Amino acid sequence: MARVLIVGAGPTGSLCAALLRRELPQRPLRIVLWDKARGAGGRMTTSRSPHNPRCTADLGAQYITLRPAYAQKHQSFYEELLAHGVLKPLTAPVEGMVMEEGSHNFVTPQGISSIVKHYLTESGADVLYEHHVTQIYLRGGKWEVCKKTGSPEQFDIVVLTIPVPQILQLQGDIVNSKSSFNKYLNTD
Repeated sequence: MARVLIVGAGPTGSLCAALLRRELPQRPLRIVLWDKARGAGGRMTTSRSPHNPRCTADLGAQYITLRPAYAQKHQSFYEELLAHGVLKPLTAPVEGMVMEEGSHNFVTPQGISSIVKHYLTESGADVLYEHHVTQIYLRGGKWEVCKKTGSPEQFDIVVLTIPVPQILQLQGDIVNSKSSFNKYLNTD
């Protein structure tokens, strides 16, 4: 069984895990997500009051917009999230909001991180928090991934969905890949 590590349990990592599971249902994959934070969400995090869990604040996006230019490509994702109650249409006016004709805005009744949590659940992945990746090495055809605490682990595939500044801080054999990545970023 192939072991796949996705680094980052935010919107990109969670959707990547769910799509891997959907697109390769017959392939025996063990999908693992590591995130350095204490919970899911990345840049779409919902903070909850320790005194009242019903008191929340979305850090990052407060609503999501489906624009006409992306409607055909992304419609199925919105329909899925609406059907599961993760999204609902934003019906209240927002002062100063300029709406592109044909756009639709949505809110998340359980907080913006509920989108990430939905895809993590759909993926069936093993999600581990407080796993801060520091080094990645290629050893015998497998990726050995080191974290700040604990023993290194080996994976067949590693997908990095963390922000670029965090990728650039990684050490190990990934350094050669980073120089290629930097060239890619700096080309026209």
